Amino acid sequence: MSGLQELMKRLGYNFRKPSLLERAITHSSYANERRTPIPSNERLEFLGDSVLGVVTAVYLFTNDKGAEGELTRLRAALVCEKALHSYSKKLELGSFIKLGRGEQRSGGSSRPSILADAFEAVVAAIFLDGGMESARDFLLPFLESELTNQKQIRFNDYKTTLQEIIQQNPEEHLEYVSTAESGPDHNKQFTVEVHLNSNVVGEGRGHSKKEAEQQAAHQALKLMGYDR
Repeated sequence: MSGLQELMKRLGYNFRKPSLLERAITHSSYANERRTPIPSNERLEFLGDSVLGVVTAVYLFTNDKGAEGELTRLRAALVCEKALHSYSKKLELGSFIKLGRGEQRSGGSSRPSILADAFEAVVAAIFLDGGMESARDFLLPFLESELTNQKQIRFNDYKTTLQEIIQQNPEEHLEYVSTAESGPDHNKQFTVEVHLNSNVVGEGRGHSKKEAEQQAAHQALKLMGYDR
């Protein structure tokens, strides 16, 4: 099996025009070393960035109920260099990228910026070869996985998440109120309520006030429909 065929297998997409895929994995350092000039993947990177942005925006609009600010944050997280680098690593794209001798020696095949750019170029190649639907089908598994990851990160700190949501409406006021404390010193139990404009929207218990506040914020997020 040729390198391009192996890569197509990994991508889950069979190119009608394999030359597009070949261009997508051709780094400028390799193109510049050829006696006869050949195109690199730089123009494809430009197009791929836009295709990725559109597919991601539509996906988030359809699958996340967050406000505009939260959707913007998530979109940035799903298409940043760190995310694209992780997508490329899943495909082992670095082993297929054509690099110049100097770039290869300096570890270019594992450099995050090169891998992220190559991923964008591959997205553009799929778009040009099969249209937006093919590009979307290719991207969705990566976006779904990263969105799940971002939600897990987001809800590791429930208080911060709740505060970010409430801050979108400046007239809203959030307050944590200790309502009970029980048990011996070595095993205290604290109860905390979180109030939104004097209304109780969550209650939490824990062995410290911080833990109880986190649990109260978690309950508030559930009540507001954000803990999905």
